[in-house]
Amino acid sequence: MAKRQKTARRYEQRQARKHGAKHVGGSGQPDYTRGPTKGEVKNWSRPVHSGIIASAKKKGVKEIVGKSGFTQPAIEAAKKAGISLISGGRRLT
Repeated sequence: MAKRQKTARRYEQRQARKHGAKHVGGSGQPDYTRGPTKGEVKNWSRPVHSGIIASAKKKGVKEIVGKSGFTQPAIEAAKKAGISLISGGRRLT
């Protein structure tokens, strides 16, 4: 496994623990689950865009943790979809 992948996986695991959830990961699956709530973690250097909100909605994800925040269109899309956005330890929607 490449160093970048290990770092990303560790970040996902850390965020799952922080939110009291179990890390799941894997292709096509949410990054963590906490009871019926599924969460996605984005360890990106750029803000998360609205396309990710749409794909998360298809997966049934209800929380997205973004390390670098979210674009304004992504925040609006998440409000419509009923998805909670978390950045910097704060819940945005």
